[in-house]
Amino acid sequence: MSDVIAFIGGGNMAASLIGGLIAAQHPAGRIRVAEPDLARAQSLRERFGVSVLATAAAMLDGVDTLVLAVKPQQMAGALQGLQVAPGTCVVSIAAGIRLELLQGLLGPQAHYVRSMPNTPALYGAGISGLYASPQTPDGARARAETVLRAAGEICWLAQEEDLDAVTAVSGSGPAYFFLVVEAMREAGVALGLSPQTATQLATRTCIGAARMLEAGTLDAAELRVQVTSPGGTTEAALCALENAGLRSIFERALAAAARRSAELGNELARDVPIPPN
Repeated sequence: MSDVIAFIGGGNMAASLIGGLIAAQHPAGRIRVAEPDLARAQSLRERFGVSVLATAAAMLDGVDTLVLAVKPQQMAGALQGLQVAPGTCVVSIAAGIRLELLQGLLGPQAHYVRSMPNTPALYGAGISGLYASPQTPDGARARAETVLRAAGEICWLAQEEDLDAVTAVSGSGPAYFFLVVEAMREAGVALGLSPQTATQLATRTCIGAARMLEAGTLDAAELRVQVTSPGGTTEAALCALENAGLRSIFERALAAAARRSAELGNELARDVPIPPN
């Protein structure tokens, strides 16, 4: 029989995971959601046929996996007074909420997994970095994988601090892609293309290039060399980008994102109150 999976929070990321689970044949009757917003709750019921309650306390009985899908600043309030059964797998997709804080909020009897998914999960094309302490049993890890694979691929991390780097690369990464498309579109317009044509060309080119990478036959560097003819137009463009310091720009940008992720974690550890047990 399939596990009972409960979500605290029914926002976009939770909805994408629920949709993925149902698409993977997980029974809707074994998925529960706590969502106080009436419109969102009704939407979840209508879209997926899952049970949606206003509060989490009424749905925790018999839960095997509990997914924490609320904003980091709302975590303490959402978990206040909750009791999870020993051995429950608790999966947090909230940025910055560290395992120590989760354990302080819900107690040491559960098994905790932190994850950083990204927004392409909304289309089943995401990737999630996961971390659990070395003491976490394989069964709990497998339950976390079941949930996160519903949104795309997963990768396990060696240490919790690696989630800051994951945030920089993939969590924030879609925004970098969108910025590149914006820049290509604007440059195309400057060269005389209509905004519609420039947008279509930039978007489809990036999607097509991503699919070439996804095929996995060649590394990104090899693909780049393959499409760069000596003395040609692509070489001229790449030389301009390299001379402008593109690689160092990305290195600084991702370092800034990782640094801010660590800072947010420190701020949440300081500011999120842990209610008395």
